[in-house]
Amino acid sequence: MATDSNTKKVALVTGSANGIGKAIVRKLASDGYAVVINDLEFNKEKAEAFAEELKAQGHEASVLFADVSDFEQVKSMVNSLERLDVMVANAAVVAPVDFITDDHIDGWQKTFDVNLKGHLLCYKFAAIKMIAQGWGGRIIGASSIVGRKPEPGRMTYSATKWAIRGLTQQAAYELGKHNITVNCYAPGLINSELAQQYMASSPQAAELMNTVIKSQAVGRIGEPEDVAQLVSFLASEGAGFITGQTVSIDGGIVFT
Repeated sequence: MATDSNTKKVALVTGSANGIGKAIVRKLASDGYAVVINDLEFNKEKAEAFAEELKAQGHEASVLFADVSDFEQVKSMVNSLERLDVMVANAAVVAPVDFITDDHIDGWQKTFDVNLKGHLLCYKFAAIKMIAQGWGGRIIGASSIVGRKPEPGRMTYSATKWAIRGLTQQAAYELGKHNITVNCYAPGLINSELAQQYMASSPQAAELMNTVIKSQAVGRIGEPEDVAQLVSFLASEGAGFITGQTVSIDGGIVFT
């Protein structure tokens, strides 16, 4: 990925004030990127404290607030950057436990707006900027193990994560000629705020997650840093011939 060497490479990670996103930002900063932390305004204190922590460690870090489901906000966020080399569309929400036989679709629209539309907008505006820059880039999205293997009670969330895989393949097909690779990671159960929030939402959710843990070959819950290591590789020069792929990082739940 030949780049303009006059300025430092920039990586933007959405939903990165905490959890997996925060670990990804920390790893990319250690890789030498100028990192941009994105989150919603209600996470302002966390995001800004994290940026200050990184700066104190000698890294270049900034914060941009935007709702990834909002067309104009994502467009403005990306366009405000002087350059963009890596876009990590990490932001997501977890839907409540739901089944196809439920007599409601509570949470369906919000989950699709954030998880799927959010990825589309991040991919779209990152691609436009990277094409204009002329030296390529890396676009990386967040699928899930339930985007490969259904689990009980995950109907809405699973549907968004399957769709992200398709979106990633389509984007990779269109953008390869511009030296832009597009891939996504598919975590299993990761010890993050999002997973903890889901497990605490109901006894049923906790039971489902415990079943997942027992099914893993590795026999432990993943950590956000595990995912960050994978994203670091997908963003690297060494991953230049990998595109359109969804890489599982699940401790051995799905074998492909």
